[in-house]
Amino acid sequence: MYAVEVRDHIMIAHSLKGDVFGPAQALHGATFVVDVAFFREELDPDNIVVDIGRATEALKTALAPLNYRNLDEAEELAGQVTTTEFLCRHIFDRMAEAARTGGLGAHAAGLTRIRVTLGESHVARAWFEGPVGG
Repeated sequence: MYAVEVRDHIMIAHSLKGDVFGPAQALHGATFVVDVAFFREELDPDNIVVDIGRATEALKTALAPLNYRNLDEAEELAGQVTTTEFLCRHIFDRMAEAARTGGLGAHAAGLTRIRVTLGESHVARAWFEGPVGG
């Protein structure tokens, strides 16, 4: 299995409703390091997994609506508890869509899986991994 990973970050504010979240129920900020790994069984005709430049741009596009936002006020996330795990899936869906619709290049159809990891701090991270096809 071959893989390529790109990285960016986002700065958000949010509150996590529910007793399970303790003090995180209050509005607080977070800076997430976002890693997206692309997997494929065989290299494409150019001997790459995915075009790193296109992957970096697609990630930047996926993160733009979240960056420097209070997620409690984001209409597209209304009613959601925006945990790290939830945000991993949210970003994954956008990256998988980019792969399916050509945003990652003509040969991205050969990608089998994508993993989105959010580093919440130096001691905690979460990820979502799934097939590109949905």
